[in-house]
Amino acid sequence: MGRVATHSNGIYKILSPQGEFHSQCSGKFYHQVEESRDLPCVGDWVLFEPLLNEGKGIIHKVLQRHSLLSRHGAGEKKAEQLMAANVDIVFLVNGLNEFNLRRMERYLVQVYESGATPIFILTKRDLCEDVEAKVKAVEEIAWGVPILVIDTRNDSMEPIKGYLSPGKTGALIGSSGVGKSTLINRLIGEDIQKTQGIREVDAKGRHTTTHRELFLLPDGGVLIDTPGMRELQLWSGEESANETFQDILTLSQNCKFRDCHHEQEPGCAIKQAIENRQLTKERYNSYQKLQRETKFLDLKDKYGTHHATRIQVKDIRKKKK
Repeated sequence: MGRVATHSNGIYKILSPQGEFHSQCSGKFYHQVEESRDLPCVGDWVLFEPLLNEGKGIIHKVLQRHSLLSRHGAGEKKAEQLMAANVDIVFLVNGLNEFNLRRMERYLVQVYESGATPIFILTKRDLCEDVEAKVKAVEEIAWGVPILVIDTRNDSMEPIKGYLSPGKTGALIGSSGVGKSTLINRLIGEDIQKTQGIREVDAKGRHTTTHRELFLLPDGGVLIDTPGMRELQLWSGEESANETFQDILTLSQNCKFRDCHHEQEPGCAIKQAIENRQLTKERYNSYQKLQRETKFLDLKDKYGTHHATRIQVKDIRKKKK
């Protein structure tokens, strides 16, 4: 048995007590696969046959996962892109100099969908003048989620290491240039990941990570790095979206009518909360957008893209009347 550390063009680097093996799926296993998520991905535990004299191996089975981080692949075609498996904690890395709450909400939905535990890491503290205000803003969209504010080049890594005890697996996700590679280098204790500085033009980081990779940490934990993502298309998960917006769901229970659409109805608790500045219009709009997106994904899964689009357009027109 071994664990997948990298994957590229059908070749999987597997780490095992016997060493590293660059492996491929057996023909029998590959032809039994029904969908993309049945194939191995970084973080998977697999049963494989090591060819000791060649440094190669043959994968026969993917063992059951306890979590799976994925997203919708690029393009219109319905395709799931696997990112990391068997992850206990996902560190959502965001730069304080390029602050985007709406993007953070989407990342949070993705993590809840995976079954892992989210933790925010806010970097680039030295480039931000209102750190406390931004931390408070994150607290308001992520109830109970731990938030770590770190200068990746100078601060101690102990707060992060505390979550990566032996046997635990973490993953880093976030936009390009927020400092994920620097975090990994600091946690490992050597420059294993390539890093680049801040662009002087806009103070944004440069993209460096191009593939997913699993790293063994000196203290026994495991960390998976992922390429930066500025746009995130969700794979599924209306329940996960609801988990992210618990405050809105709680408010909606106080509406006068149980089927309230939060538009023109009297006694709407959502409208009242927005007027009282208990809830921002931007957060509610983000909630509506994610609800439409997850509903569309469910419809597309059932009826296909064309029919799902027609249903959604019809629903929008009905609400406007």
